[in-house]
Amino acid sequence: MAMKPIPFLLLILTLSACAAQPTPEASPVENAPFVLQQEENPYAPRNEDLSLQQDSVILTSASLSERYDLTPIRSALHILASMPNVCSELRIKINPPTPQYQIIIEIYSVTNPKVNCLNVFQQVETTILLGAYSSGQYTVWINDRFVGSLAAY
Repeated sequence: MAMKPIPFLLLILTLSACAAQPTPEASPVENAPFVLQQEENPYAPRNEDLSLQQDSVILTSASLSERYDLTPIRSALHILASMPNVCSELRIKINPPTPQYQIIIEIYSVTNPKVNCLNVFQQVETTILLGAYSSGQYTVWINDRFVGSLAAY
């Protein structure tokens, strides 16, 4: 018994449609930067700051340095600034890195508005570790000003 050509052709077309099609290569997805190890920040914003008045800080200088004595190597931020009065407390908020590999830092001061303080500028000088970051080239910004860059490996 001979097979008719049309049903045989349909059978071949059906079987070839079921054959595995090659899957397209997945395009590589770039990983977003992140903090590997967060450092302790004694100037981090606090819950009780909500009842305090926020003031600006006059940033005199800011610089980055590498700390090769630490494992992993981390960058330290050294700042010299002036706060509006002698009762002001320094706050440094280090935000997680952006997808553009920017580390944005906010530096400001807080004061209790109910306390009467002399409006004499208070100088502050401090160094704070930024933490360890995923691999990449980062730029560091303080209050919308470029400070420098750092590389993480």
